[in-house]
Amino acid sequence: MASALVSIQILPKTKDGEDVIPYVDEAIKVIHESGVQYEVHPLETTMEGELDQLLKVIKDMNDRMIEMGSKNVISQVKILYQPEGISMNQLTEKYRQ
Repeated sequence: MASALVSIQILPKTKDGEDVIPYVDEAIKVIHESGVQYEVHPLETTMEGELDQLLKVIKDMNDRMIEMGSKNVISQVKILYQPEGISMNQLTEKYRQ
């Protein structure tokens, strides 16, 4: 079982005030390509895995935004670290029907 849940909202500063959605789509693609379990929500994406692995994904997302031309990136991150194990489903299953 995973030891961490990490939620991230990434806010790249785009060239000439471009729409950020293509950048966000690319950030989600970085998550997808990492192979970690994740869920996309309207204002953030939550990942499940080992903390070191998830922090690397965040670094890779930020690096990709810079590669795409962002001058800088703000990443708002929430971390739940529980060494004995945690999953997104454990926290949300009672709300799903």
